[in-house]
Amino acid sequence: MVSRVRVWLNRTYAENVFFMDQLRRNPSDRAVEIHATHGDPDSPVLAAADTAELEPENLSPAGYVEYALDQCARRGIDVFVPRLHQSAIVAHRAEFEAAGTAVLAPPPEAVAVFHDKVIAYEAVQAIGVPVPPWYRVRSEDELVAAVEELESGGHKACFKPASGAGGVGFRVITRTPFSLMQLSGFPSPYVPLDLVLEALRQAGEPVDWLVMPRLEQPEVSVDCLTGPDNRVRLAVGRTKNGRRRGFTLHEQWLDPARRIAEGFGLHYLSNIQFRMFGDRPVLMDVNTRPAGGLHQLSLCGVNAPWAAVQLALGEDPGEVVPPFLGQDYTVVSGPRPLRPVSLPQQRAEAAAEPLPAMPVDSAGATAPQAPVEGAASLGALRL
Repeated sequence: MVSRVRVWLNRTYAENVFFMDQLRRNPSDRAVEIHATHGDPDSPVLAAADTAELEPENLSPAGYVEYALDQCARRGIDVFVPRLHQSAIVAHRAEFEAAGTAVLAPPPEAVAVFHDKVIAYEAVQAIGVPVPPWYRVRSEDELVAAVEELESGGHKACFKPASGAGGVGFRVITRTPFSLMQLSGFPSPYVPLDLVLEALRQAGEPVDWLVMPRLEQPEVSVDCLTGPDNRVRLAVGRTKNGRRRGFTLHEQWLDPARRIAEGFGLHYLSNIQFRMFGDRPVLMDVNTRPAGGLHQLSLCGVNAPWAAVQLALGEDPGEVVPPFLGQDYTVVSGPRPLRPVSLPQQRAEAAAEPLPAMPVDSAGATAPQAPVEGAASLGALRL
């Protein structure tokens, strides 16, 4: 009898409830139990897990590694998918392996390259992958010089932190004075240059920003699955153009993504993002972790999370080719159940059909299964 697989996701995005769904519904029909930890007791990831705990706050990276090693030992974790403190965790991969846990993340050298966007851009340029013009800015004068240089070339300037994830800190520079126009409608990423300069003067300390031209749509996000042998097993592009989403296997996107994934050893799941600069794709960002939207590949008949777990367990799934490309779709919000009581909680017994999760109260009784409106989650809906 094949033993069940125990997978742990530490503090991760709410959208990864779908990652968990796909692990349970794997094509190998393998039993999977999922452990989740988070700092927010109302994370839907905790409610979707078989066992769950609140993470301790204010741990240093080194302290978090000790906490993670203890979790793996106590919970019998086979595969650990780290998001929080990924850099520190992968530096201690040998200790996790000694505890019987495979870490589903790239080696520390690869994580370090893509932690800093400037280092990343320099590195990928060296292997022939195009990047947009960029300027590292730390002061008011450097910001003005970078913006003027880009504007002189007919571009609109934007900036974002040199290190960071997602769209946090992304802003677009405008010369339009601040007015009531900025206070009507929804908040905008556009910020007047004079207000940014004033904020820098008042801060009295340097920033660390990457200033570059605002890139054109479509955005193409290539999900890659790469083995420890540096060979890509899966590469599929997800396109985004406004609300409309779709899929692509065009080599203008996949070829540079493969070169990056293989060239830097982005083992297991990574996400490599491109946009257009003029008439050619250029690199926008590289994530050394599974993308929040990875589950959308299920519309192409692909279960990427399970293929990655197989690789981590030493069970090579071989080349993963989508049997078809799903039709265009959009992303909408939907409710997910939340745990009604304090953590830690765990299910007394895994149900035959584990989804949706059934919260358990402190006495061990099944709580009412009423979805909570506004619970964070996203799903794909075909147009």
